[in-house]
Amino acid sequence: MRSLVFDIIKRWIQRKFPTVKWLKTRQLAGWLRDRTQPQPLLLDARTEAEYQVSHLSQAQRIDPHHPNLEDIAVDKDVPVVVYCSIGYRSARIAQQLELSEFTNVYNLEGSIFQWVNEGNPVFQGDRPTIRVHPYNANWGRLLKAKYRSEW
Repeated sequence: MRSLVFDIIKRWIQRKFPTVKWLKTRQLAGWLRDRTQPQPLLLDARTEAEYQVSHLSQAQRIDPHHPNLEDIAVDKDVPVVVYCSIGYRSARIAQQLELSEFTNVYNLEGSIFQWVNEGNPVFQGDRPTIRVHPYNANWGRLLKAKYRSEW
């Protein structure tokens, strides 16, 4: 059931943000393992409270409501992967980055919920954890119960 819901949400987000490119979680996992390739800048487009529970390794948080794109201190050709809980907030940020002439921007398909549901690592600070902030009670159902933190 979860995969069907993720598919429906992805289609809805793609219609809302048609120019945004998507990156599958398995593609990102492979990219992060392959240190021979330039590594992407990971941007976490969730609230501070969500980020404090867990995030992808080396991810920088960007405010999902009032992003300061000028704080992104990388060349505009550096690959950027944006994620949030399920993909909507990150798609909005990815679109804004594209409009700001960043040339290699991706929205992580399924975002951190799908990432952790597939068993990929998340961190609290620099310590491994398995918990993810559920965003709210409804959206949190997309997380497998063992990964859902209290909020």
